[in-house]
Amino acid sequence: MRKSVKFSAVVVLNLGLALGLAAQMSWPAPDLDAIHKIKTEGFAHSQVMETMSYLTDVYGPRLTNSPDIKEAGQYAMKTLTSWGLSNVKEETWGPFGRGWSNELFEANVISPRHFPLIAYPMAWSPGTNGTVTAEVVYVEISNDQDFDKYKGQLKGKFVMTEPMREIEPNFTADAHRYTDEELAELAVEPVPAGRGGRGGRGGPAAFAAFAAQRELNAKIQKFLVDEGVAAWLSPSPHDDGTIQVQSVSRDPNVPSPPRVVVDVENYGRIMRILEKKIPVTLQMNIVNKFYDDDLNSFNITAEIPGTDKADELVMLGGHFDSWHSGTGATDNGAGSVVMMEAIRILKATGLKMRRTVRLGLWTGEEEGLLGSRAYVAQHFAAPSADNKEWMLKPEHAKLSGYFNVDNGTGRIRGVYLQGNEAVAPIFQKWMEPFHDLGMTTLTIRNTGGTDHLSYAAVGLPGFQFIQDPLDYETRTHHTNMDVYERISEPDMKQMAVIVASFVYMTANAPQMLPRVPMPPVPPPPGGRGGRGM
Repeated sequence: MRKSVKFSAVVVLNLGLALGLAAQMSWPAPDLDAIHKIKTEGFAHSQVMETMSYLTDVYGPRLTNSPDIKEAGQYAMKTLTSWGLSNVKEETWGPFGRGWSNELFEANVISPRHFPLIAYPMAWSPGTNGTVTAEVVYVEISNDQDFDKYKGQLKGKFVMTEPMREIEPNFTADAHRYTDEELAELAVEPVPAGRGGRGGRGGPAAFAAFAAQRELNAKIQKFLVDEGVAAWLSPSPHDDGTIQVQSVSRDPNVPSPPRVVVDVENYGRIMRILEKKIPVTLQMNIVNKFYDDDLNSFNITAEIPGTDKADELVMLGGHFDSWHSGTGATDNGAGSVVMMEAIRILKATGLKMRRTVRLGLWTGEEEGLLGSRAYVAQHFAAPSADNKEWMLKPEHAKLSGYFNVDNGTGRIRGVYLQGNEAVAPIFQKWMEPFHDLGMTTLTIRNTGGTDHLSYAAVGLPGFQFIQDPLDYETRTHHTNMDVYERISEPDMKQMAVIVASFVYMTANAPQMLPRVPMPPVPPPPGGRGGRGM
């Protein structure tokens, strides 16, 4: 650990040379008395797991514009109010589009042998209009000519279109913590390599292949709708009973058949039986409900008012919404609860803060950072009507920084600086009291896919913390295993204490955090605009 910390410190000092020694000295050392109070409250009187259980076990999952997330929002506001926070409210944004919920799902293979199917319907897909018993068929469609082979043959059938992939036995644990060597590597700024026309992983050839497959999938979907299939079955990209499931298009003008993601082992069993020319019969009943009465969604905000600099802001937040197969525990109940706990700690300690601290819980993140983008447009900056310049709101000049958590339940190991070299020596000082909690690393690198990008896009300091991955990507991310049992209590407490401390130090700093130059206005989004985390 000593070796890793020394290496990270060298990197950070190099990053901060632009500030100069005098500028660095203007930022005071961490307030250790305040941090002691924060640690005492966060470790000895934590409410993080109780809040987590309510948000997941009672009110999860939290699909945007579903009845579940609306109930969860009421719970969050009631809880924040009970903690004595100010200005607790929902802020409407939109339109998002129609809501959706799954009311009932039953699926069984009934011949040649009975077994229950481990599967979940995709969000915003329709139901089956009652129990359907029908044959399962596998169709191979790889180009436009293949459609003719199946025309008029699929009505009322359960259709599989993806081949079975090879599954290797898994004898290793999913969870992983960063090693010293990995943190040292992460701290180094990579130099981008030109991809040219080689068509590598992210090159033109790969993008062209992705675009072609997406276009083909759209044609397959329309074909299956026109054929009147009972349901379209797809294998989960995970194994071991873990099902990753998201959504079809939310646009009611893009019809979809009932779509179901199946546990890959169940999918493979059906495929192998079909390969033996033995018929498979499936019975399924899906009851899905659409909600068109309110097409808008909401964000939740709450505050602790500041003292002599109350018109300036420090923000912390995470996305409140989730996908629907689990209960949204690690993605992103963990981030939401950590931020709720962090602001509770600051309120409970009674520590005075010069700047106002504001919590934001965002919806619509999984559909493309929609809630935080709407909030930033409402409060800070939005493109002009001709999309040529930024139209700045008064609060844009008043926000010192925004801190985000959205990489699961793993403890904080450092901060992604998002290219902001000037903030490196400041955060290096602020991390020192947390070296013994495992926070040692700063990296100039950007990280994507979540709500701090909405702030960075308009030139505001927005930061995501580096977290131990644990089993986030391998097991829980967007899956049915995203549940309370995958939450690490010690890691959640560590995160809440560190976030509360960084927010406190930002709120009481002699000046606002330095900013990078204002980025150009991006082109109008042509799609979802982000994969969401």
